[in-house]
Amino acid sequence: MKTIVALGLILAGPAWAAPGADPEWPCIQRKQPHLSLGQVWTGPVPDERATQLARDPQIDALAARLEQRRLPIEEAEAEIARFAAGADDARLTALMVAIMGKIEPDRTALIEGIARYGQGQVELARRIEERRAAMSELEAAAEPDFDAIDAAEEALDWDQRIFTERQQSLTYVCETPVILEQRAFALGRAIAGHLGN
Repeated sequence: MKTIVALGLILAGPAWAAPGADPEWPCIQRKQPHLSLGQVWTGPVPDERATQLARDPQIDALAARLEQRRLPIEEAEAEIARFAAGADDARLTALMVAIMGKIEPDRTALIEGIARYGQGQVELARRIEERRAAMSELEAAAEPDFDAIDAAEEALDWDQRIFTERQQSLTYVCETPVILEQRAFALGRAIAGHLGN
């Protein structure tokens, strides 16, 4: 049991944080709270027209569809190609602006959720250590209360199980923002491929 708790503390604590990063960030990946358009878009910097066009209902609806992870990227690329057939560079740029307007808030919410998740794991690991110390005291008593020891052991086992299950989910949880970044980049590349055509 001590091995699992120690492993959990390592995974949930500063040992995995990149230098200068949030010490409570539970992921191997560096914490990057926000994703900017410039990180995923090689096209022109959006001007006023592109920014206004991003609010166009047709562009907004297409952006909402394209940002959904359940839509395979190949289908997204085909939809972008159909849209690009009748779009100038400003409309293509507007589409990317609209996509980022949807991906960035989702990703930011995920980052905040992961931070809370990591903090929860740290607190749970702390509680497990406290339960273990309390159980040791109960066992060391001159006249041990075996009912209290059994109850303490049951509570410890329960917390341990929750901690372990959550720790196993952490890899998937930490990958989710990366998947969104990759999708934003792939969509940006697909849209940029139609610029100037």
